[in-house]
Amino acid sequence: MYVVEASQETQKFLNKLDNHIRERIVERLKKLGENPVPSDAKFISRGGDGTKFFRFRIGDYRALYSVKDTEKIILIARIDRRSRVYDR
Repeated sequence: MYVVEASQETQKFLNKLDNHIRERIVERLKKLGENPVPSDAKFISRGGDGTKFFRFRIGDYRALYSVKDTEKIILIARIDRRSRVYDR
């Protein structure tokens, strides 16, 4: 079982969403704790410390997250609409 954590940017974005959209996104993110790399997650890259980065589709939104296998932590770095999530 992995611990799912969200960055401050992610928390701010989720707080701005309508309740029904926020609940749907949060439920999908919680499931990452059981399976950190679901079949619809796409591998992006690997960090120097062995951290793996993925993107995950949730309807019109994309979640960018990293998995630290040694520490059993999933960090949700960013969530936004597809058109804006890759801008930074």
